[in-house]
Amino acid sequence: MDGPMLVRRGAAGVLAAAVFGGLSTLAPVDERVRLTAARSETPAPEPKAPRPEPKPPPPDCTRVKCLALTFDDGPAESTGELLDILASRNVKATFFLIGENAAKYPGLVRREHEAGHEVADHSYTHADLGRASKKKIISELTRTQEAIRRASGVTPDLLRPPYGSTSERLTRIARRMGMAQILWTVDPLDWRHRDTEDIERRVLESVKPGHIVLLHDIHSTTVRAVPEIIDRLAAKGYVFVTVSELFGGKLAPGEEYTQSNSGEGQGLP
Repeated sequence: MDGPMLVRRGAAGVLAAAVFGGLSTLAPVDERVRLTAARSETPAPEPKAPRPEPKPPPPDCTRVKCLALTFDDGPAESTGELLDILASRNVKATFFLIGENAAKYPGLVRREHEAGHEVADHSYTHADLGRASKKKIISELTRTQEAIRRASGVTPDLLRPPYGSTSERLTRIARRMGMAQILWTVDPLDWRHRDTEDIERRVLESVKPGHIVLLHDIHSTTVRAVPEIIDRLAAKGYVFVTVSELFGGKLAPGEEYTQSNSGEGQGLP
């Protein structure tokens, strides 16, 4: 009995080994199938976004006839049309923004910044900062800075006092806040004379290299004058830059600026 029983036990052991061995060899195959399927379901990585083109250097205003177009009191509904005009001519400008308008139209502020224009502070309510108290000045400027920062992500370092009204008190506060005071050279009185042809004539007859032109994008008559102003001056060799570019980025906080003298040797148009 011992002999046959040993044979049967041996056969059973071989069969069990074969069965369990088969299972052990099948398990890795099933696992590989599962992993392969899982890998096939994994989405391909997103392609990397192309790197933005490097920004070209600003014009050298000691060698070319530079001019700064500036627009006050916006943004307003008419600002969108102006931005289209500037984009079509690849012209950069500086916008001195009223804080309450920046809060009302944050999309336009963001669009100005993203288009490469310079955004700057023009007080929150168009207040007379030259006659205002310290508390009033700080409130007007800081609220405008915050409205512009929220809309565009940048904090301006340029200030244009409404009416050009400044004072020693405002100068001290602007210096402490790191803002230069930007006035102007050419004022076509577009806020008074709502006549497109008259605005064009006044600007074209007055500008010289290094000048800062004061305009208001809240008036549609002014916006309609901009294409002719740009085209006529560009034909005379003018290059349009932001205020900071006009001064080569060398603007001291608190100081007042009305024009750049870098273009004096360029000759008149």
